[in-house]
Amino acid sequence: MLTLYVLFVKKKKEVFTHSIIYYAKVAELADALDLGSSGQSPCGFESHLSHHLIILSLTPDIGPVPDRGLLTYREFFKVLFKYQLGGILMEVKKEVLEGNKVKLEVEIESDRVDEALEQAYRQVVKDVEIPGFRKGKAPRKIIEQRFGEEVLHKDALDILIPKGYSEAVEEADIEPIDQPDIEDFYISKGEPATFTAIVEVKPEVELGDYKGLGIEKEDTAVKDEEIVQRLEKMQDEHSQLVTAEREELQEGDFAIIDFTGYVDGEEFPGGSAEEYSLEIGSGSFIPGFEEQLIGMKVGEEKSVEVTFPEDYHADDLAGADASFDVLLKEIKVKERPELDDDFAKEASDFETMEELRVSIEEELAEQKENSAENNFREELIKKASENAEVNMTDTLVDEQLDQMFQRLSQSISQQGMDVEDYLGYMGMDEEGWREQNKETASERAKELLVLEAIAEVEDIEVTDEEIEEEVNEIAEMHDQDPEQIKAILQMQGQLSQLTEDIRRQKTIDFLIENN
Repeated sequence: MLTLYVLFVKKKKEVFTHSIIYYAKVAELADALDLGSSGQSPCGFESHLSHHLIILSLTPDIGPVPDRGLLTYREFFKVLFKYQLGGILMEVKKEVLEGNKVKLEVEIESDRVDEALEQAYRQVVKDVEIPGFRKGKAPRKIIEQRFGEEVLHKDALDILIPKGYSEAVEEADIEPIDQPDIEDFYISKGEPATFTAIVEVKPEVELGDYKGLGIEKEDTAVKDEEIVQRLEKMQDEHSQLVTAEREELQEGDFAIIDFTGYVDGEEFPGGSAEEYSLEIGSGSFIPGFEEQLIGMKVGEEKSVEVTFPEDYHADDLAGADASFDVLLKEIKVKERPELDDDFAKEASDFETMEELRVSIEEELAEQKENSAENNFREELIKKASENAEVNMTDTLVDEQLDQMFQRLSQSISQQGMDVEDYLGYMGMDEEGWREQNKETASERAKELLVLEAIAEVEDIEVTDEEIEEEVNEIAEMHDQDPEQIKAILQMQGQLSQLTEDIRRQKTIDFLIENN
């Protein structure tokens, strides 16, 4: 019977094996355990996404872990650190490899190996039925004699590897950003266990200038023409279309037309309409169509020649030459209300035009200030990032793309659309979207690393009071009890993310103060 002991699940469902054991009685053990082909993942967790882990279970040696949903690798190992009960390592050797990778050679104490083997025996014996012994009562020696000592290795490694790896990561002072490749396992009773882990780590950041950048903030003064533009927009919103007294079509008019389109002398689907209202100059029709209507008179017919754009959404029409027979039936113009107190009462909650103007000015000032502040912060971050050197990795870029796509999906879903339908309308699929946004994701990932590096250099930390203040704001926003919000954040593993967000904002504030 050929048995593969799968110890660690790697992304893309590749696996590593401890050994291939030709042992005739392994099949007999499987029958005794009545496990079939199922069973717990040997290492206590399983990878379902290329950049995330889902904790299914952890061994009793590590302790129970509350359900935390989807975690990043860094969050996963923080969970392991939190719940480990004591050191098991004898030695960790670290070797820096190319491509932001680190090799860890891990050795685990022989006493802990024996403890893990004993623990594995207690797990296995519960379901083993051996003649002459009650179920679950067969001595370990009998189990090993009948099935071989190797039968306990799998469960023992299930106990030792996650804990040993988590301690090795902490001992080596590295920050993994991806799953490790675990290989070269060795385990035997009374001897130290060993394994090797190769893992991609967070890239080092070589900071450039980030103080005295001299970024200037945009002017936020509200100009009179901006107020006028806002008022004119309000006029348009409250205007009515009326028939024009003149009969010659001008730019800005609304042409009421009948039209029929032809390609190669044949009508095409969607190329005809009656009583169609077209604003001349809006650019809503095929390029060149609206301009050819200017000067037409009511009742006049005209043939319009155009070419569909190469990127037109209908593939069968893209780049095609077309002609349209057009009949101008009516000309309409917008009749705008006067900008007086009556308009202010109708279009707003104010009694006078002066009050409305003041309100518009205040609103524009607030919008411009917010926009200027956001742009100012973004420029500071961008400049500090441009001045830094980072060997960016595909792993971090993909992680950032995942987050960006998730936000896009949520935004589209809130509008009642499916993200696949939206991308299809835009003429692409998810793969195309990711390729289009790869550079932006790389820039964002680098900026996050640079901000984190600045925070480290400048000793920017987050206090308990700042966390409490943020939790209180979230609670107030959702009309919830702060302690309940904090408990939810802890349960979901989001409190550390909240702390990182606060630290990042404090770092940006530092850049502003030292600009």
